[in-house]
Amino acid sequence: MTDTPNLVYWSFPTRVVLGEGAVTQCGNEAQRLGAERVLLVSDHVVEKAGLLEPVRAALDAAGLPHESTLGISSNPLETEVLGAARIYDDFEANLVLGVGGGSVLDVAKLVRLSATHPGPLAEYDDATGGSAKIKAPLPPMIAIPTTAGTGSEVGRSGVVTIQATNRKTVIFSPLLLPEVAILDPVMTQTMPPGMTAATGMDALTHCIEAYASIGDHPMADAIALGGVRLCHRSLKAATDDGNDLRARKDMLKAAMMGAVAFQKGLGACHSLAHPLSAELGMHHGLANAICLPAVLDFNRAAVPKRIAEIARQLGVRGSDESTMAFECAGAVRALRKSIGLPSDLRSQGIEEGQLPRLAALAFADSCHALNPRPCTQDDLLALYKASLDDG
Repeated sequence: MTDTPNLVYWSFPTRVVLGEGAVTQCGNEAQRLGAERVLLVSDHVVEKAGLLEPVRAALDAAGLPHESTLGISSNPLETEVLGAARIYDDFEANLVLGVGGGSVLDVAKLVRLSATHPGPLAEYDDATGGSAKIKAPLPPMIAIPTTAGTGSEVGRSGVVTIQATNRKTVIFSPLLLPEVAILDPVMTQTMPPGMTAATGMDALTHCIEAYASIGDHPMADAIALGGVRLCHRSLKAATDDGNDLRARKDMLKAAMMGAVAFQKGLGACHSLAHPLSAELGMHHGLANAICLPAVLDFNRAAVPKRIAEIARQLGVRGSDESTMAFECAGAVRALRKSIGLPSDLRSQGIEEGQLPRLAALAFADSCHALNPRPCTQDDLLALYKASLDDG
């Protein structure tokens, strides 16, 4: 197949199709992967917005029968994955096409796992060595994001709340990588400003935490800084004007780049955010946005040069490293305020008495293991407290 005008094709290693109108290629891409019957994984919000119409039209044009499952929630549950996997089996599908935000795309990835691997999803928990149990082959997958935050379309993990523990659990394997990601800024135009802001802060947090995390991965570092730069340039523009397709495209790039970069690791902010979503239903991007400044201040002493470089990409000017590092959290607070997101946990109905239990759950989360400054449970509790009334 030759390239379509105005679209670009990348491989990293997922094949990425980027540009306005890219969604029309999903049928061709499915055929290229050998699809005969397609399970379309999405949710009712995406359907109501009319975003499944061009996808179904492209599949019809390619002569591909398709079935849909739309019962996916914003914090997906194991039962949703298992239910979608049953539909996949009953329809005798051989390709999964996910259309939606990060939660939908995570479920789509895990449908492939559940359809080909026995036992409950807890057996494949990355924190307990479950990744080694994930074996090829998995059915192929195409991912079409309708938000610009998680970058799940190029990620090698799926996050799901396991029924037995009620804990957000990361299932990780390079085999979970979608074969194709279709990034069409038109598919993100219907996101309201609040969702644009929250998902964009998720992308920014991925880039920042990946760059600051421990380890030696210069490719991830460079990609992470590029993602921070794109968020600084375009997150407010995308929030202010949903029809700004240049800004929408920038944020799709930034989300993808954040997900590529965080193969290096994440950090304490994500450990704080996960219980806020799993236990209290807070949007993951909003939880990150609220907790990120406190984490940046916490990490500043451990990696001042890196925190200063993040500040530089966020538009802070200066030459003194310690001053730049100090200003980084303030730059995040200013961006958060400019896009209209709340600044504190208390505004979301969280009280101080809830924090010790949340801190215990955050400490059990594996993300903080790669934070540049080691975290105790008390440290995580202090970070929650700092975020309770953060201005």
